[in-house]
Amino acid sequence: MTDPTVNSELPDETLATDDEVGAPADVNGSAATDLPVDTAREAVRELERQLAEHRDKYVRLFAEFENFRRRSAKERLEAESKGMGALIAGLLDALDDLGRVAHFDPATTPAQSIVDGVALVEKKVLKSLAGHGLVVVNPEGEKFDPAVHEALTAVPAALPEEDEFVAQVYQVGYTFNGQLLRPARVVVKQWHG
Repeated sequence: MTDPTVNSELPDETLATDDEVGAPADVNGSAATDLPVDTAREAVRELERQLAEHRDKYVRLFAEFENFRRRSAKERLEAESKGMGALIAGLLDALDDLGRVAHFDPATTPAQSIVDGVALVEKKVLKSLAGHGLVVVNPEGEKFDPAVHEALTAVPAALPEEDEFVAQVYQVGYTFNGQLLRPARVVVKQWHG
């Protein structure tokens, strides 16, 4: 029995190899493979040009970002410095007053005058700081708020309505532009019924 995959009846000269066939020719007689190679080379050149263009854009963008970052940091430092300068300028009058109070002659000045002078300086300092966003948290008689108060101890409340109210303030607290700097340290009333 013969193998159907082998055709022994065909002469050997009818079978040609790939090398003998060669590439098909185009109209001008040059091989058709030259056209795709030229087109491929042009495409590669175009892609290399685009890559160089994108690389240049990337480098420029990165340099621009670095300049922006440095400029922003410098502007932030300048703004912070200006803000501190404005704060300090607002405290200079109070500092002058404090210097005058500190140089009172204790032998000739009554103690009440010194106390009054210090109280006026405190008011001036607080007024100046309030102008910059500082708020004093002094919650005596108010409902206890754990967000801005720190309970140090508790005392019994006389009435149920006084439960969780501040009885005494040991140390006032401060907020600055809505940010808690220090909670008020307080004694809280508790109803035990």
